[in-house]
Amino acid sequence: MPSSTSADQGDDLGVDVLRFADLDLKDTTYVSPSSSLKAELDGSTKKKYSFAKKKAFALFVKTKEVPAPPFECKEKWWKCCQQLFKDQTGIHRHVATQHTDEVCHQTTSILQQLAATRSPQKALRSAGLKDLPKEPLTQSHEVSAWLPDTSCFRLDELGCGQGSGEGEVLLFYCYRDLEDPHWLCAWQTALCQQLHLTGKVRIATEGINGTIGGSRLATRLYVEAMLSCPLFEGYLCKDDFKTSSGGAHCFPGLRVGVFEEIVPLGISPRQLSYKQPGIHLSPDEFHKEVEKFLSQANQEQSDTILLDCRNFYESKIGRFQGCLAPDIRKFSYFPSYVDKNLELFREKRVLMYCTGGIRCERASAYLKTKGVCKEVFQLKGGIHKYLEAFPNGFYKGKLFVFDERYALSYNSDVVSELCQTHSLHCTPVRSQQE
Repeated sequence: MPSSTSADQGDDLGVDVLRFADLDLKDTTYVSPSSSLKAELDGSTKKKYSFAKKKAFALFVKTKEVPAPPFECKEKWWKCCQQLFKDQTGIHRHVATQHTDEVCHQTTSILQQLAATRSPQKALRSAGLKDLPKEPLTQSHEVSAWLPDTSCFRLDELGCGQGSGEGEVLLFYCYRDLEDPHWLCAWQTALCQQLHLTGKVRIATEGINGTIGGSRLATRLYVEAMLSCPLFEGYLCKDDFKTSSGGAHCFPGLRVGVFEEIVPLGISPRQLSYKQPGIHLSPDEFHKEVEKFLSQANQEQSDTILLDCRNFYESKIGRFQGCLAPDIRKFSYFPSYVDKNLELFREKRVLMYCTGGIRCERASAYLKTKGVCKEVFQLKGGIHKYLEAFPNGFYKGKLFVFDERYALSYNSDVVSELCQTHSLHCTPVRSQQE
């Protein structure tokens, strides 16, 4: 979750939902949008007629913006035809009734260029991943081709979720080789800024790891943008995004950066690959394994270990019954813990879990390299997904999270007096992120 370094790559990206990065809107040649023009357009462009018209309308309205007086609550008014409009409804009604020709002209210009050139995003989709940018891209016109259209939403719709109970927090990760993490960093920065999202996003050549908060509309658009990006096609699905109540207020701001690892184990991905993890178990499969483990009369003599891969302050306020919880302060201490306790794992079946699943990917891979375990399993989707399926299952207590909420409660069980409520006693270590 929180990262130790913020990104500079995308700080200069001006995000404007009305920017047409790939269209020349300065063409003043008027062409009536007649049936003959529509006949010249390909099938895909015809479907975008409504989209082009909305964009043209929004662009025209934006050209009429003027600063509102300092004593007014609103930041902008609109001035057109020697009239002053103090709300969007008024200017929209005026443009719709008095400036149809200008809007129609602009719509035609957009449609003509859509018919003449394919969009960069479509070209990239059809060309395949090999044609994605190879060098770092920081110019906004390159990134904007991958941003969702938000012109049909009001800013207050995207920006709500600043107060408690109005939005949600997304937790996700995706391991896949990336040739250009800096391009992805620039896109993520622009995408989150456009959707008014806050949080932390770590990017590396091995993938992406994010925890972001905002309005439910904004997080839905973010998920759609991620799933439609060719970079993650076949790697990400909707179920990979864990959600919980929250919002933009759960984070002090937005930080997106490029790191060596997307979760800090302290071992270079070149030395320990994510491609050799343990066997993934669904929440239902994991639940059955834990049930079998707990039903044994003498768990200490069992051939199974239930291993918590989190830090001690996380397991202290919530954990699976019968688990082994290492006394470590940071995830980067996990390899050392394993090395010092190899005999604990010899000839054992290890059932491993963490908050959202990402730490288990590297932890299980590391444990497997030691060659002492019978088998290594990990909980797919982590405790988050398990509690969605089994809120009153074998996990007792609260779920520690690395943001201003500190802990999430799914049941009434309390395993530590430190966190009976989401109090400041549960201060997270800020350098960590899951």
